[in-house]
Amino acid sequence: MKGAKGRVMNEMAKNKKPLIVIFITVFIYLLGFGIVIPIIPILGVSLGASPLETGLLLSIYSLMQFVFSPFWGRLSDRYGRRPILLTCLVGEVFAYLLFAQATNLEILFAARMLSGFFGASISTASAYISDITPPNERSKGMALIGAAFGLGFLFGPAIGGGLTVWAEHISKNPHFQTSFSSYWVSGLCAVTFVFAYFNLKETLKVNTEPQEKRNRFQQIIKYFKMPVVGPLIFVFFLSSLAMSTMEATFVLYMKDLFGWGIKEVSFGFAYIGVMIVITQGFLVRRLIPKYGEKQVLRFGLMLMCMGLTGMAIAQSLFVLAITQTLLALGIGFTNPSTLGSVSLLIDAKEQGAALGTTQGMASLGRIIGPLAGGALYGGLSIQSPFLLAGLMALIALFVVITIFKSIPNAGQKSASVGANNA
Repeated sequence: MKGAKGRVMNEMAKNKKPLIVIFITVFIYLLGFGIVIPIIPILGVSLGASPLETGLLLSIYSLMQFVFSPFWGRLSDRYGRRPILLTCLVGEVFAYLLFAQATNLEILFAARMLSGFFGASISTASAYISDITPPNERSKGMALIGAAFGLGFLFGPAIGGGLTVWAEHISKNPHFQTSFSSYWVSGLCAVTFVFAYFNLKETLKVNTEPQEKRNRFQQIIKYFKMPVVGPLIFVFFLSSLAMSTMEATFVLYMKDLFGWGIKEVSFGFAYIGVMIVITQGFLVRRLIPKYGEKQVLRFGLMLMCMGLTGMAIAQSLFVLAITQTLLALGIGFTNPSTLGSVSLLIDAKEQGAALGTTQGMASLGRIIGPLAGGALYGGLSIQSPFLLAGLMALIALFVVITIFKSIPNAGQKSASVGANNA
């Protein structure tokens, strides 16, 4: 028994460094993404973009992720995770350089498409974690990706704002001020590449067997037909759709309801980011061993539904703060539990493709959400986008309840075994 326990401890220590490396790699990558997000509308308008074109600049990135996440996932299943991640980091270097040099909308759109194409490799990072974590640690490992997301979106916009202020002291040229940050992001991606090149080890034995070729939609259909896996991917899509619907209209909502400006709304988003980081970096890693993936997933969707619906009826900042807390906790519990459960149900040789499809469906939600939210906000009522988002979370909750008994609960089982052995 002691020998077995020692082997488990050695395996956990062996996997700790790769987890730290992939966390840093994803965090720095998403930090760069967060830096440029606030300047995209400013740069687009300065180049003559209409409001619709400005929205498309934001959604084209997610569209490219939706199309190409399975592509990178399949390549990583065949050739390994490391070469795909390194290749895409190099691609991001050139994508942000092109972004910085954009002098018309055509080049700007091309830069965003290129960045989304290489950014679709985030699914490979999820597959990397699935390679190095045992089943009982899988969902906790996936939570690291969520924590990296939260930290990137938390610090990225703040750093981007600081770089813009710095740029104003260097040059009064408006284009320089918006492109200055892009040069820094390009350099950040280059530094990340160097870091990953020397520290990121391959985790997958190269698969030389020929893979079954499917186009984008055949891949989606394949996984949607799988029992439990299909519903879980649908749940991930709905949670992404709900969040993006809220995010697209939150700024307008707070301005119309409470007279908030960009600074106040930024603090609101920062608070959500902090709560997501705490939830995925701390709470999930302690609650899953105690309650298991499916209990945490169900609870997370309940909190999401309450938070999103509560935002629609909040009439004071105090109530709004409570709803934001519920929402942040909910999304923090939901995403890693869903990804972890999908990875537990998929064969090791298909982790990249399956998680790529899952992330691709999330990207589809981020394409549809802003369009639906904006249309409802202007055409129906300012509360309607949040009510729709709450409804999406509620539907996802019903899906989880329907398949509840079939969702893996590896984390809790291992915890129970460990307690019995002790």
